[in-house]
Amino acid sequence: MAELASGGGDLLLVTGASGFLGAAIANSARAAGYSVRVLIRTSSPRTNIDRKDQVAIGDLRDRASLAAALRGVRYLVHAAADYRLWAPTPDDILRNNVDGTRTLMEEALQAGIERIVYTSSVATIGLRKGEPADETRPLAADKAVGAYKKSKVMAERLVDDMIRREGLPAVIVNPSTPIGPRDVKPTPTGRIIVEAASGRMPGFVDTGLNLVHVDDAAAGHLAALRKGRIGERYILGGENVHLGTMLGDIAQIVGRRPPRLRLPIAAIYPFAVGAEL
Repeated sequence: MAELASGGGDLLLVTGASGFLGAAIANSARAAGYSVRVLIRTSSPRTNIDRKDQVAIGDLRDRASLAAALRGVRYLVHAAADYRLWAPTPDDILRNNVDGTRTLMEEALQAGIERIVYTSSVATIGLRKGEPADETRPLAADKAVGAYKKSKVMAERLVDDMIRREGLPAVIVNPSTPIGPRDVKPTPTGRIIVEAASGRMPGFVDTGLNLVHVDDAAAGHLAALRKGRIGERYILGGENVHLGTMLGDIAQIVGRRPPRLRLPIAAIYPFAVGAEL
């Protein structure tokens, strides 16, 4: 497909636009010249919803509401997800992220959507110790730890299968850990930042993560929409950061002492097992 030069006023549906990353995608799309429609639930907060955007009320578990939201739409960015790392009933996360994605993609095919960007996660990338990870190393579902990661692996495989078998015109993107403005809920990473800035984090686990500014991740979604190849995956990452370094930088910004207690990952496992129980 030829590269899309700009929005040109074409209607783009963004799911999850009341959330952190979805709001950034909607903002970037609007600035690029797209007409934006956002799909939100009745209970969704409106803090991040721009008054210039069309609002469609619906739910990923409600097929009729998805069909209505897709009417007249040319492009789709599916950024909505159940982002909880844990839930009392883990199957709820699987249903929301897997079954909801299936229903939306089926309705997108039915509606003749021209191009789709599906927001996956770097959680679906397989890691090998001492080697950089890339898009050619998918993580097997049985290797995914936790309901959220498993759901993202399964949903990505579902989209990939629909691309190959049913001609779904989708590009997959894999954001790492977004940080930045408008994290109103906040996300788990945003909560760490708030707790650290408030001085309520005396220690930290000896680990690291990859951080990407949320607006850069949003720009990556639009680049995938305009230039991505159908069926390809693209990591949207930024900088690899040690958690201790991140917390130290936050402490310096707010004028607090950084946390000193460094906990090895192995020491956390018994507490994690107890928390699960």
